[in-house]
Amino acid sequence: MTAIKHALQRDIFTPNDERLLSIVNVCKAGKKKKNCFLCATVTTERPVQVKVVKVKKSDKGDFYKRQIAWALRDLAVVDAKDAIKENPEFDLHFEKIYKWVASSTAEKNAFISCIWKLNQRYLRKKIDFVNVSSQLLEELPKVTEESVPSGENQSVTGGDEEAVDEYQELNAREEQDIEIMMEGCEYAISNAEAFAERLSRELQVLDGANIQSIMASEKQVNILMKLLDEALKEVDQIELKLSSYEEMLQSVKEQMDQISESNHLIHLSNTNNVKLLSEIEFLVNHMDLAKGHIKALQEGDLSSSRGIEACTNAADALLQCMNVALRPGHDMLLAVEQQQQRFSDLRENFARRLASHLNNVFVQQGHDQSSTLAQHSVELTLPNHHPFHRDLLRYAKLMEWLKSTDYRKYEGLTKNYMDYLSRLYEREIKDFFEVAKIKMTGTTKESKKFGQRRLSLVVATLPRKESAVKQETESLHGSSGKLTGSTSSLNKLSVQSSGNRRSQSSSLLDMGNMSASDLDVADRTKFDKIFEQVLSELEPLCLAEQDFISKFFKLQQHQSMPGTVTEGEDTDGGTLSRQHNAGTPLPVSSEKDMIRQMMIKIFRCIEPELNNLIALGDKIDSFNSLYMLVKMSHHVWTAQNVDPASFLSTTLGNVLVTVKRNFDKCISNQIRQMEEVKISKKSKVGILPFVAEFEEFAGLAESIFKNAERRGDLDKAYTKLIRGVFVNVEKVANESQKTPRDVVMMENFHHIFATLSRLKISCLEAEKKEAKQKYTDHLQSYVIYSLGQPLEKLNHFFEGVEARVAQGIREEEVSYQLAFNKQELRKVIKEYPGKEVKKGLDNLYKKVDKHLCEEENLLQVVWHSMQDEFIRQYKHFEGLIARCYPGSGVTMEFTIQDILDYCSSIAQSH
Repeated sequence: MTAIKHALQRDIFTPNDERLLSIVNVCKAGKKKKNCFLCATVTTERPVQVKVVKVKKSDKGDFYKRQIAWALRDLAVVDAKDAIKENPEFDLHFEKIYKWVASSTAEKNAFISCIWKLNQRYLRKKIDFVNVSSQLLEELPKVTEESVPSGENQSVTGGDEEAVDEYQELNAREEQDIEIMMEGCEYAISNAEAFAERLSRELQVLDGANIQSIMASEKQVNILMKLLDEALKEVDQIELKLSSYEEMLQSVKEQMDQISESNHLIHLSNTNNVKLLSEIEFLVNHMDLAKGHIKALQEGDLSSSRGIEACTNAADALLQCMNVALRPGHDMLLAVEQQQQRFSDLRENFARRLASHLNNVFVQQGHDQSSTLAQHSVELTLPNHHPFHRDLLRYAKLMEWLKSTDYRKYEGLTKNYMDYLSRLYEREIKDFFEVAKIKMTGTTKESKKFGQRRLSLVVATLPRKESAVKQETESLHGSSGKLTGSTSSLNKLSVQSSGNRRSQSSSLLDMGNMSASDLDVADRTKFDKIFEQVLSELEPLCLAEQDFISKFFKLQQHQSMPGTVTEGEDTDGGTLSRQHNAGTPLPVSSEKDMIRQMMIKIFRCIEPELNNLIALGDKIDSFNSLYMLVKMSHHVWTAQNVDPASFLSTTLGNVLVTVKRNFDKCISNQIRQMEEVKISKKSKVGILPFVAEFEEFAGLAESIFKNAERRGDLDKAYTKLIRGVFVNVEKVANESQKTPRDVVMMENFHHIFATLSRLKISCLEAEKKEAKQKYTDHLQSYVIYSLGQPLEKLNHFFEGVEARVAQGIREEEVSYQLAFNKQELRKVIKEYPGKEVKKGLDNLYKKVDKHLCEEENLLQVVWHSMQDEFIRQYKHFEGLIARCYPGSGVTMEFTIQDILDYCSSIAQSH
């Protein structure tokens, strides 16, 4: 290692004016063993710079090269890994951590020791040495500028410095003294022995002078010794006096200790008194209830606004006193226990008094509101509960207090409120619906008594079983041959066997010449207004009550609370919830559910009453289901926009399902009635009743469903109805004996096409085109069938001509055939003079007039089509004559103009 050190000094550091102080052979930890050397160096020039240099052997030869150098001032931490056990690993923390493994622990320790000494000497910086043995860190003597003259603070002292530096430089003063000495002895450089002898002689002279000086000062030493003896005597005397003083101060010390202990006890007592006063002030400030509040809780007037406000403030103050957070140990004080018991008694008594007062208010509200029922019994309005809500809302804060302090009484009040109000609302709503039913059944001014009797008869049928209601509904709207409840000619064509059943089923409404079939648009509009008024009255009533319940009982819409679990709807007046024990409610999902359950209990009669009203409207006129579907859908849509899970939204949604079911049943009944239609064998058919009724239904539905939310339901109904109409028109046409099938199809599909064109129903565009096509096809078929062969013999003659041509005979050679020569042609033509043709057309016109009905007014259309068809046949015959008998001069005995004149004359004469 020494040879390597000298080689590195010579080859690398000497050219850079650096001296190598320590070296260690290392390799990087965790990697392949690529050895290198870490060298600690200092510069020879001032100011001195200390560095750690990494030297690596070149790959191309045996010489070494300088790879990287770090300044010692950049070194932050030296980590030797283990201060006890021998470990060759160590870390140097420069700008990053460098991990090394030395070839031996001794080299590592020598290198770290050198780093420590260089740090102590040249750097005024404390490098952290971690996990380094204390034996390596031998501190150098601290040399300060105050103890060493200027210029000498760089001198070397101690053996450790010699171990670091084999050569110590002279400081400035030493250099100056040597220069002066050498100036006086110029030969010292050339003759060192002579110079050394001179120095030795001068040293002997100085030693002799020192001895003489010591001997001359012996007398002075004796004098000094006497003075020292006297000083010792004085010291002894002072010690005696100090001992006496110490004895005197000992008693004073004991007294001062007693005074100090007494002062400590006084301070401790004062501290305890201050703390005790603070605790008493805390209890007094937080657990003292004012006399005014106590009096308000015990005797406050709960009927006046001022009294309610005073009781509210007192209750809040009591709650604050009861909920104060006591400090540790307070609950063990007898006064605190007594005060808490007093608060509990006040709370219990006031809660009992408040609950009793509110129960009386609920009962009084029922009596007061009953007095106003007579006023609203003749009007279709519901009583206004706003004054009652306004009066009760004054107690809202007290209810909140009761809810947080005594939940059992709060729940009891909730139950009593639901019981009282449910009975009150039940009376009001039933009377309200009775008025609505009377108005719906058409009570007249001169026969109100008759209307009430009629209503009772209708309503009496409502609670029957579903099958009975369905049977009556079908008898009202099906067996009578009536589709919609309006006047229909189908009644005249109904099967006779259903007459008795029809009269029995319609007797329910057929009183005083008033039946469901007599209702017109005005009656339906009246029903629509009544039903809308019913919904418009119920909606604000429910919303107002729900808002009041939320505010009065402090039930928020979106917060969970410890409440009651609903065990099911008890519409017979049972409790809304069950409890484990008194005053300990079961948790519910949310206060929103409690509001909904309270609303269900209070307004339990709304849904059945609405269902009864809907059933009555459906019995009066099945078309009323259209009005009810639109109105109910709109109100459900409005309610769901406000709160989809509210009582109003849920209830109206349930009723909407019933209305939709009635609407679907109405459509199904109409289709079934179409299928049950029977026609008379002795009278012509004309426009079928269900076709006319579909027109009425579509016109009414379009006016009702204009801008409605449930247009899709109507479109589905349209599709079902129009399919039923198409199928049953063909069915009736096939069964018709008096009227030709093509006439039935032509007239009814023409009517359907005209209806769809007028109403412009977008979902029935395909059906409209289909109806037009069927009308056109059957018109053409009827024309061809009715016109037949008006010139029968002439037609048979030319059919034979066409047959010969088809066999291959040329057209101009047909006249040479014996059966088809010119004489035969003239003979056939003479049988059809103009007079005979006109007579045949007149008979045809009468036949068509007899087949067609007056309602559709298609006679002229059909006659014009027949005229065109006859002219087409005439032109066909003339063409054959011109091609097969050229130049013969044979022509028909009447012309096209004659045909036009005949047709025009016949049409005008009829």
